[in-house]
Amino acid sequence: MALVHKLLNGTCILRKCPKPSVASYPFLGTRFADYCSSSLQKPAPVPGKASSQRKTEGDLQGHHQRDVALDITCPEEKPEVSFDKAIKDELKNHFWRLKDDIVNRWIGPEGRPLHEVLLEQARVVWKFRGKEDLDKWIVTSDKTIGGRSEAFLKMGKNNQSALLYGTLSSDTPQDGESSRSGYCAMISRIPRGPFERKRSYDWSQFNTLYLRVRGDGRPWMVNIREDTDIIQRKNQMYSYFMFTRGGPYWQDVKIPFSKFFFSNQGRIRDAQYQLLLDKISSIGFTLADKVDGPFFLEIDFIGVFTDPAHTEEFAYENSPELNPRLFK
Repeated sequence: MALVHKLLNGTCILRKCPKPSVASYPFLGTRFADYCSSSLQKPAPVPGKASSQRKTEGDLQGHHQRDVALDITCPEEKPEVSFDKAIKDELKNHFWRLKDDIVNRWIGPEGRPLHEVLLEQARVVWKFRGKEDLDKWIVTSDKTIGGRSEAFLKMGKNNQSALLYGTLSSDTPQDGESSRSGYCAMISRIPRGPFERKRSYDWSQFNTLYLRVRGDGRPWMVNIREDTDIIQRKNQMYSYFMFTRGGPYWQDVKIPFSKFFFSNQGRIRDAQYQLLLDKISSIGFTLADKVDGPFFLEIDFIGVFTDPAHTEEFAYENSPELNPRLFK
């Protein structure tokens, strides 16, 4: 024990290391760390013992060369990075997530009892209470095609909302290819499961989208994207308008899912299909009103609920002339 005491005391003095603690040496134990901490404290000078102290310091300096092989790494030194260990940890994490998915399927959707899910009338899907909530979204603009619009996303006041703001510009890129420009968008990331497998939201028991927003009076397009295994309907997008009234007051927006129409590249298609609520992959908000200038949209939460007063299943008609595939 005396040799270990000399080792810790001499090494930490020469390298200016902090005093050892339980966190630094978890394998040594609490009692040993307490002993080292008390032993490394500089003793108060006592008359008549100065010569013995100088002798002890000389012994420590003399033994430093032969004790260097037993040196303990100081916290200031950079730890070695193991690539194999990083891969093992990543695989272990994915397998644990896969196990949770399997167990949750036995219990019920999202790990909750089935009767609780069936009786659920409302659900908050996205809320904004911290930076981790902002990481679930992607902000984009026409800068990706050479435009000049800018969009940013940050936390609102008191970290109780998300603020999407920026500047809209309808100047067309001078690339000889683009004929239109001027849009900004905020899109939710597709949820991922173990091994980056795509997930989807199941809103089949709800009939209305519910948002609490505060805008500047501009009209926004609410886009819902579905991801199905049908090639003809893969990554289709359904849209509907959201009109903000401006002012300092919050606005509750309720949009029935039956009102969403099928669109492609900003154009309404003649053939309309009903939105599949059990295959929702993402939701987004797009501003493209061709009014140049600053904008902002503050969002408190985004959720879904069941409105018993709404009984409409599909708001758009289809005829053999517009969509002959439905009448074969």
